[in-house]
Amino acid sequence: MEIGTIGAGAFAQAFAKHALKAGHKVKLSNSRGPDSLREIVNQLGPGAIAATKEEAADCEMVLLAVPWDKVPETLASLPEWTNQILIDGTNPFHGEAGDFTPANVGNLSTSQLIAALAPGARVVKALNNMTVPNLEAEPVVNGARRVAFISADNDGAKKRVQTLLESFGYSVIDLGSLRDGGLIQQAGGPLAGRNLLEQGERHK
Repeated sequence: MEIGTIGAGAFAQAFAKHALKAGHKVKLSNSRGPDSLREIVNQLGPGAIAATKEEAADCEMVLLAVPWDKVPETLASLPEWTNQILIDGTNPFHGEAGDFTPANVGNLSTSQLIAALAPGARVVKALNNMTVPNLEAEPVVNGARRVAFISADNDGAKKRVQTLLESFGYSVIDLGSLRDGGLIQQAGGPLAGRNLLEQGERHK
């Protein structure tokens, strides 16, 4: 599968490493264009491709990994979505990385707002509870699997993302809808920033 990333910072690169290891191709993009990503894709190795935002967004699955303040303009600059799965890895903080001033999103999850800004996309909230160091780390630790949470309003899209994350090695827990699950796992929710491990196999 080809997976695109909108944003190519530490979060997107950590995600890309897992995707490449699982055998997928990753088209990374940022606001500065493909030429600025040559060194990053060389470091990531075979399967990593420097792409435009439009090329990345055209993949069947796309990770949104840009600072919250840049989400509206980033999504507005992209072509219309045509049923792609959009993985929302954002959290409602103002400023760049390291500036953790909470943004006011009312009683909505960030993913609900993103779904409104990206009509035609099937939005799935995932991985945003993890800090970058936890996402960079191996999903399996001494036989225990790191827990990843997912939320979505589209069951088919949610299942696809669950299968992807399980192929990375994560134990995936479905928290329900974009609103209910999103509020639990995003910044300010009880699962935000938690580094949880699950021992053994769960019954499916």
